[in-house]
Amino acid sequence: MGIVGLPNAGKTTLFNALCKAGALVAAYPFTTVDPNVGVVAVPDPRLYEVADLAGCDRRVPATVGFVDIAGLVEGASKGEGLGNRFLANIREVDAVVHVIRAFEASSVSHVTGSIDPVRDAELIETELRLSDIEVLGRMIDKAKRDAKSGDRECRTRVERLSALDGLIGEDCLTGGLIAEKGLDEAAAEAGLLSLKPTLIALNVGEAVEARQRFEGEISAWAQVRDFPVVTVNAEIEAELSELEPDEAAEFEQEMGIEEESLSRVVRASYGLLGLMTFFSVDSGECRAWPIPKGSHASYAAGRIHTDFEKGFVKAEVVHYGDFISCGCFSTAREVGALRVEGRDYVVEDGDVIHFKFAT
Repeated sequence: MGIVGLPNAGKTTLFNALCKAGALVAAYPFTTVDPNVGVVAVPDPRLYEVADLAGCDRRVPATVGFVDIAGLVEGASKGEGLGNRFLANIREVDAVVHVIRAFEASSVSHVTGSIDPVRDAELIETELRLSDIEVLGRMIDKAKRDAKSGDRECRTRVERLSALDGLIGEDCLTGGLIAEKGLDEAAAEAGLLSLKPTLIALNVGEAVEARQRFEGEISAWAQVRDFPVVTVNAEIEAELSELEPDEAAEFEQEMGIEEESLSRVVRASYGLLGLMTFFSVDSGECRAWPIPKGSHASYAAGRIHTDFEKGFVKAEVVHYGDFISCGCFSTAREVGALRVEGRDYVVEDGDVIHFKFAT
């Protein structure tokens, strides 16, 4: 996940809160020149429940990587600010967390001079689209040169890229619209930035009325784009991340915080990446494994070890709910809750799996 947004929106503060990384935070633009990178555990109480029943002392959660990318300014698509580097860094991530400022702070300047989340969101969106138009222009020019040979496939490629170029300017462009037009392969080839899966993190202050107003405005804007929205107070979350767990829990209780917004950011990111979780239990270790939704058992086995995939024989599967009810594999087998599946079995979120393989 790449954390993006305008300068001074709170990107690095959120990154520090997520990763407890202590990256430099300052009240001036371009504090982040080289991206900070961190790995964050995915909150999942199922891991600890399965581990307790299986008697595992070691618990290894699934993780999501976060990259804190330099702030973008208007004109980034033409190289303004750190534009070229910013855009290159976005190309390397699978999805983005767009941090949008919705807090007032006299000590922290705003690059446009005022707080307006929708305007800021549209500025970033525009810069990404302008960059995509430039990339597509180069690809179309090359495809046209190749098509002069009369090759039908090259002519078809020109048509698809040109159609894609025409859609980039559409309001509320989504991956669904691209797929509906049969242009998803062309979009994937072009690596369009404006089509990266996006999570909006609205970074608010403590003023309740302003927060509610900004939440309503940005939610309406994001809804038509199929962008999930999580409201965070990155400054408070960063302070909480520096406390001991007991102190943090006490502070949350005093503040009436039911769930850390960071947990919601991580879980929303995990879902945005199209991931789900299966669990393995072995030698006193319970581990949560992230795999793409729709993965087969053979692929899941390969996540543990390549030998498991190459020599796959079978998968002994107990779904999470059944495992909790039974308490172990042996009881699940006795009551018929354990299933033996082949390599083409489509893994379900929460499956507890023991793989058999031949060496």
